[in-house]
Amino acid sequence: MWTMTADESALYYRWDGEILKLEPWGDNSLRVRSAMMGDIKETDYALLKPKNKNVVIRTGEMQASIQNGNIKAILTINDYNNRCDISYYNQKGELLLQEAGTGGALNRINRCFKPDLGGDFQLTVSFASNPEERIYGMGQYQENSLDLKNCSLELAHRNSQASVPFYISSLGYGFLWHNPAIGHVNFSKNVTEWYAESTKQMDYWITAGDSPDEIEQAYAGVTGTVPLMPEYGLGFWQCKLRYWNQEQLLETAREYKKRDIPIDVIVCDFFHWPHMGDFRFEEEFWPDPEGMVQELREMGIELMVSVWPQIGLDSENYQEMRQKGLLVKQERGVEIGMRFGGDSMFFDATNPEARDYVWKKCKDNYYQNGIRIFWLDEAEPEYSVYDFDNYRYHMGPNVQIGNVYPQMYSRTFFDGMRAEGQENVLNLVRCAWAGSQRYGALVWSGDVHCDWETLRKQVKAGISMGIAGIPWWTTDIGGFSGGDPGSDEFRKLLIRWFEWGTFCPVMRLHGDRMPSKNLYRKDGSMMQPTGSDNEIWSFGDENYAIMKRYILLRELMRPYIRRIMKEAHETGTPVMRAMFYEFPDDTLCWELEEQYMFGRDILVAPVLYKDCYESKVYLPKGQDWIAYFGKKVYSGGQWICVPASLDEIPVFIRKDACEELRGLLTVNNTEKL
Repeated sequence: MWTMTADESALYYRWDGEILKLEPWGDNSLRVRSAMMGDIKETDYALLKPKNKNVVIRTGEMQASIQNGNIKAILTINDYNNRCDISYYNQKGELLLQEAGTGGALNRINRCFKPDLGGDFQLTVSFASNPEERIYGMGQYQENSLDLKNCSLELAHRNSQASVPFYISSLGYGFLWHNPAIGHVNFSKNVTEWYAESTKQMDYWITAGDSPDEIEQAYAGVTGTVPLMPEYGLGFWQCKLRYWNQEQLLETAREYKKRDIPIDVIVCDFFHWPHMGDFRFEEEFWPDPEGMVQELREMGIELMVSVWPQIGLDSENYQEMRQKGLLVKQERGVEIGMRFGGDSMFFDATNPEARDYVWKKCKDNYYQNGIRIFWLDEAEPEYSVYDFDNYRYHMGPNVQIGNVYPQMYSRTFFDGMRAEGQENVLNLVRCAWAGSQRYGALVWSGDVHCDWETLRKQVKAGISMGIAGIPWWTTDIGGFSGGDPGSDEFRKLLIRWFEWGTFCPVMRLHGDRMPSKNLYRKDGSMMQPTGSDNEIWSFGDENYAIMKRYILLRELMRPYIRRIMKEAHETGTPVMRAMFYEFPDDTLCWELEEQYMFGRDILVAPVLYKDCYESKVYLPKGQDWIAYFGKKVYSGGQWICVPASLDEIPVFIRKDACEELRGLLTVNNTEKL
């Protein structure tokens, strides 16, 4: 016979081998776990242990409930098959989410554990679908829609795809699928279905809130917030594929200073090492790393250095790491995970010993030379073929825990840098999962292409990452793959991307520009090539003047950006905010997908279409808005059409903006800054 019981802090249901546990987990929130033929496991992939909360639990003959603040779960026994269905309500008694039910004679199972050989399970969890619901977040998918209702998403990482399975619903709740297994989710018209390819238990977290901000802060309360953004994260970052020697990099930095162009970070990209996985500079081209860092710092510039998780079979570290079991294990076939730049296998970031090993190498060869910021590339990790069932980690098979890898990769460096006494850790990383933010992860959108459709997708990706709890986000300005500095068409795309990049959490120019150039060592052996020039003076005088203008605008915004970065640190509030985030009571704002708020006070409507020189912008109700270019004042609650010449991006500032923006409002931008 089924049972529903309670202790001082949790509600349990037991029937036919299943144990279901619901317990309070943070403000107005519940954690829900279910295990089949076993005990509930205390996994902590992303969720932090919450403070104890007052909880009200009631049990009855056919129904039980658990309430924590504004959220209440009701368990109802289905007398057809003795299984229980779960429904979630807010403090007003409004239904937020409920399991799909049996479907009458269809006899469906809401929490369906399908056994695999060896004792674990394929898991499908089904919820009823509200066709009027809007769904936002879920990380970084290259999608044309910000609202993910009626979308199917792969729960897996790829180059340019970061699956962070938390979303905010327009119905007033947030939901985290706390399971790092490979799988998928379907937000269909008739059902919402979560699927894990291999798992030991069901585990999700749900919260109720009266506003998106309340929901986001509750989520940050149980998964963590970013550190305080260091000052060098607020300005302009210069990067290209790739500065291939020390003098070339230093000359670029000197030229920026000579031209009085502020620059906070310059990047030493990949294959500056002798072999993949050596985690050190190649002496022939980088003879004095410590001196290089010192000269840059005297110019007020930090050096960011690329680190890849691949260990080449020819690396000086490969044999030791393989002998100690510090590498990802291939289940079948040759022990090679990637072939780019030579055969290699990834280090196992889920293994604490492997994390310590890699950090020690990077500490000895980079950190001791003064480097305080790392570029953690290939963080998905990017296997040559995404055969997720073909790799095994210290924590388990890839299909079961693989999505946690980028979080552990960021943790490798965060823990090491904090142990050295560094307070505000910031590292650029190509992927993330829930909880990555607390390890200083600044995520960028991967090796995206150089075209207008891709540009539009990046705006949605940045907004979605913020909702998913990753407020530090950036993009390769201009796109990564391709782009000819001599092409007029590319120059126009680059300018629009650069203007928008000024209003991203981090402003970073990067890309593999055409044509590439072959490089050789003194012994005649070929190196990785370098892309064409990618400095702001590389794209013609007109574009140079525009890009310099926007770098100076970014400097003017530094006090304001510092303010909104502090908010992200303290409360988890996104930097790029969907319009509905700031204006949830304005129904039109739930439909806007190509404009957003940069912090509380700046509305950004980037130009995202080729040969477009005017924009249609919606100004939310209840505010007066000042156009940054021209200073015209508009009343809120209306659509307007504004000019957008090639050197102007439609930007509007709240008339009651914070003190940090007062200087921006007084700038005479009818002239060049």
